[in-house]
Amino acid sequence: ASPGAEEPGMEAEAQGLPLGCGGEDGSPAAGRPPEGEERREPPQASVSNGGDAESGKELVELKVIWNKNKYDVKFCLDSTGAELKQKIHALTGLPPAMQKVMFKGLLPEEKTLREIKVTNGAKIMVVGSTINDVLAVNTPKEAAQQEVKAEENKKEPLCRQKQHRKVLDKGKPDDVMPSVKGVQERLPTVPLSGMYNKSGGKVRLTFKLEQDQLWIGTKERTEKLPMGSIKNVVSEPIEGHEDYHMMAFQLGPTEASYYWVYWVPTQYVDAIKDTVLGKWQYF
Repeated sequence: ASPGAEEPGMEAEAQGLPLGCGGEDGSPAAGRPPEGEERREPPQASVSNGGDAESGKELVELKVIWNKNKYDVKFCLDSTGAELKQKIHALTGLPPAMQKVMFKGLLPEEKTLREIKVTNGAKIMVVGSTINDVLAVNTPKEAAQQEVKAEENKKEPLCRQKQHRKVLDKGKPDDVMPSVKGVQERLPTVPLSGMYNKSGGKVRLTFKLEQDQLWIGTKERTEKLPMGSIKNVVSEPIEGHEDYHMMAFQLGPTEASYYWVYWVPTQYVDAIKDTVLGKWQYF
């Protein structure tokens, strides 16, 4: 090339770089593409509410209430109850299997929120306890049950308990019926008498089989109890006088409803139980 002549292509390059628009490295200034090329925009970051708006899913705003806590949730209207349970699990830590989700009744897992007509602002009630909550409640409960059981095992005999001692310490009644140890007899045809009740008064038992009643007589009055009203019969030998028993007729659910009788001859104990509880094997 002759001196001063430009190299081939230099003129074309100069025309493609407007004066003052080049970068430090000679590249085209930002926003000014080479001539003949279309401007390419960089990809835009997607903006959506959890990705649902962009994909065309319709959202519904819910108020999820669990354990006195409230959660504002936007959820897809075409998602199922089972999927909502997964969302609740993420919010609360409550496993789906332990959730009872309520919206106009128990929320069906297989139906969508649209199908059960959930609308904006709907309240979703959740009932259930986390595994940690269950363990925290059950552990003390189990421990308490074990303590009660241990106490029952250590419990002193009935005849040593204070409430019974005040009667037993009076000693054997003078007119108590004779006992026959090691023998089981049918009930006598006369009332069982010469026994004490809990207040220390004399008591007699009359079994009215034709009327299906037990008559408990004291000096003051006679109680006529239908056999069916007696829930159970409890008895225990009296320590030091094992040929006699203390006995209780359970008339209700609590210990206060037990009617206690002391110094029952041992040979009649089984017959009394079988008669009152309807077994009748001695008659």
